[in-house]
Amino acid sequence: MRFIPINVPMLGKEEKDAVMAVLESGALTNASYEWGKFVKEFEGKLKAKVGTKHAIAVNSGTAALHTSLVAYGIGPGDEVVVPAFTFEATANVVLACGAKPVFADIKEDYNIDPADVRRKVTKKTRAMIPVDVFGYPADLDEVREIADRHSVKVIEDAAESLGAEYRGRPAGKTDHSGCFSLYATKVITSGEGGAITTDDDEFADMARLVRNHGMQAGYDTRVLGFNYRMPEMAAAVASVQMDRLDGYIEARRRNSRALTETISSLKGAELRQESTDRRHVWYLYTVFLSKRRDEVVKKLRALGVGAAVYWETPVNRMPLYKRLGYAGESLPMAVSAASHVVSLPVHPGVTEAEIALVAKEFARAVRG
Repeated sequence: MRFIPINVPMLGKEEKDAVMAVLESGALTNASYEWGKFVKEFEGKLKAKVGTKHAIAVNSGTAALHTSLVAYGIGPGDEVVVPAFTFEATANVVLACGAKPVFADIKEDYNIDPADVRRKVTKKTRAMIPVDVFGYPADLDEVREIADRHSVKVIEDAAESLGAEYRGRPAGKTDHSGCFSLYATKVITSGEGGAITTDDDEFADMARLVRNHGMQAGYDTRVLGFNYRMPEMAAAVASVQMDRLDGYIEARRRNSRALTETISSLKGAELRQESTDRRHVWYLYTVFLSKRRDEVVKKLRALGVGAAVYWETPVNRMPLYKRLGYAGESLPMAVSAASHVVSLPVHPGVTEAEIALVAKEFARAVRG
């Protein structure tokens, strides 16, 4: 029996040919302000897809977030509002700037709760980082309204939502900052990689400096920067993957629809990321189980279904954040999600027969 992983990189001959083209050129990276051929090619495809004036390639989603914070001048004494239910990079980059992450609770759809964001804003707040959890866009207009009222920046953590739509516009379409991840198992991949999208010329210029040690014309460091460059091989793979993006998303949506048909009426299992004003990319197909979540996961994995839990611990309760004194914050919805969600495989590599198997075994496990 083949094990069905929760996600897997989808790579073919075109990606191999692209890597070989880079190797044969001998230009493995480029430290110029504009970067190399394949980086520019990938950036062009990304900004066309998202509909922004700029796309800035970096070497991870974490680098995209950190670059954005640094480009906005966020540092010691500043506060950044982040959700408690997310991958820890969202908060770690705030600490890396010397700033303070302020944790907000989430709604039933696992995304940051604008009402709690409003409560968490202080005179020290400089930015907010809503996360499009599992590929489902957050309440971006509501968060932006709060941000505008307090003259702070919104950095959309769209690590999992490339190709998603919110009220008719693509995830990452913003005049502030949109941040994507191209990690090995994301919607598309470059192995490791990330990117920033924006319509803000000044911010884009600063982000390009930050990703390259603050250099613009040779060794002329002008601002604090880092080596967040995307290598040409990674960019070559990412460029090919951009051509596959629409097909990947359609496959995810097709698999998700098939799964939903079988389990939508299942007692004790609830889909919480469905809305008419946004389009999910189903990076993760996530179900809220009212009971026995861990037992269900164990049963499925024993049967070859790569069920997974994202995330078992809210960020504010991670060991690091416990030591920093954040664990005592009351964030009941984040705690509930961490205790009850399970994600099922719907990636493009899952076949129709495998989706049927996942649905059948999931329903059997839930019913006990």
